[in-house]
Amino acid sequence: MILKCLIIDDEPPAHKVLENYIAKLNSLTLAGNCYNAIEAVDFLHNQQVDIVFLDINMPEMSGLEFLKTLHNPPNIILTTAYSEFALESYEFGVIDYLLKPIRFDRFLKAVNRILQMQSSQESSGVLEKKEEEPKETFFFVKADGIQHKVVFSEIQYIESQGNFVQLHLDSKKILTAETLSKMEKKLSEFGFMRVHKSYVVNKKRVEGIRGNQLIFKQAKVPIGNSYKMIVLGELGL
Repeated sequence: MILKCLIIDDEPPAHKVLENYIAKLNSLTLAGNCYNAIEAVDFLHNQQVDIVFLDINMPEMSGLEFLKTLHNPPNIILTTAYSEFALESYEFGVIDYLLKPIRFDRFLKAVNRILQMQSSQESSGVLEKKEEEPKETFFFVKADGIQHKVVFSEIQYIESQGNFVQLHLDSKKILTAETLSKMEKKLSEFGFMRVHKSYVVNKKRVEGIRGNQLIFKQAKVPIGNSYKMIVLGELGL
């Protein structure tokens, strides 16, 4: 992640200081230099930047007056020799307020704040994207020499039978050479849970609970004593 920076300051020596600091960090690059707010308006109309280092005390238009003209400003770090504007500046949502002469450690602290914000936003975006991605709705199991398509929502429960498992579907049963542990691992992210050493069930298909049994449309499945608390928690009871 490399952030593009714009320096807005009417004093050339201030540009030199910030240019040197920006050059020290691989995460930053200098996009441009403006020496008054009018130049900056034109620059931002033509280029997008991530960080603006903005002086407050400038001729014609101050830094704070310039901020008022920005509809959707980038990250703003104010640079000034006057501390009395600090409180007012934060009303504009600035990231930090650096007093001149600017020390590198304070510069770095302000930049790191932006980098952390950007990193959090990107991570959130990735998580949201993953949540939005549609999950698979079916898989195939082999039985009697045929690959049967099994839709998750049609499975009521799965029963262990030695080295086989039997899938109890709405309209049929399928016996396939698979262990219950492997089937549980395959289906756990799709709303299935282990309720007994011999049973994995589809939580969405449970119609009721009576004692130590889960009630399904056409069957009852036992709840193992060591699983009961987990099962009740998974079902919100």
